[in-house]
Amino acid sequence: MRNELEKVRQELEKVIAGKSDVIGRILTAVIADGHILLDDVPGVGKTTLAVALGKALDLCCRRIQFTPDVLPSDIVGFSLYDKDSGAFLYRPGAVNGANLLLGDEINRTSSKTQSALLEAMEEKQVTVDGCTYPLEKPFLVIATQNHVGMAGTQTLPYAQMDRFMVCLTVGYPDHAAQMDMLRARQTGEPLSDVQTVLSREELLTMQKDARQVTVKDSVVDYIARLAAASRAHPWIDAGISPRGALHMQRMSQARAFADGRDYVTGADVRALFHDVCAHRVVLSRKARAEGITPAQALDALLHDTANPDRGENP
Repeated sequence: MRNELEKVRQELEKVIAGKSDVIGRILTAVIADGHILLDDVPGVGKTTLAVALGKALDLCCRRIQFTPDVLPSDIVGFSLYDKDSGAFLYRPGAVNGANLLLGDEINRTSSKTQSALLEAMEEKQVTVDGCTYPLEKPFLVIATQNHVGMAGTQTLPYAQMDRFMVCLTVGYPDHAAQMDMLRARQTGEPLSDVQTVLSREELLTMQKDARQVTVKDSVVDYIARLAAASRAHPWIDAGISPRGALHMQRMSQARAFADGRDYVTGADVRALFHDVCAHRVVLSRKARAEGITPAQALDALLHDTANPDRGENP
């Protein structure tokens, strides 16, 4: 399976140069069957990367451009009265039939519209007028958001943030990658060159196999202790949720699977801790006043919590 994942990575690198680490973390989240939030400034390739992922994995991709006038019914569908049959007929929304839902600039729409995604992201179904409609498998959401503070943006509700398995930043390309991008786009569009290298069925098999990776009790205990420590730390008002701890375990399994291992280590947890947890913690007022960042708070948790790989603090 590592060869197949490497092929996907190569296809994605056709459109995003110099971001191998970010691409690897996105693929890990996909294998873990988790939703992804890309938080960055405009123009760094967040949307392009999501579209390329859909092509490389042969996923049915739907896109919602989130604006203030987008309604919940645009996402989950609605019932419409049919005068011929005398019944209300369901008209599907953007999530129906989609394997990959690209939510572009999700923090530009209303909280009511954002909340329409909550059931779909957690339970892989939507309920309209008392009727429940299951979604296609796999069902993944890749949402992009611009930094809060830019014109027209607002902070996502905590419940929404907690449903994203990881929050990642693409970042600006370095000089060499910028040169490669400019050359590649002189005569063509690299996105059109992305080929399908993994089928939906193969992806579902990978996701199933990743869930079978062994997580020893010592690693389970490590994740649980990190979560508990986050809820008691003086810098943090809202710590890592039970869902966040579960996402941490699944991401660690996916990382081990991608590395060709059938077991998870403490190093897997540590490597992914910031990606999975930084967007979940809410800092205390005192921590914010002192200029503490979520990354610093998580670093403190890792420092103070014994690593099962060593049996001691790092």
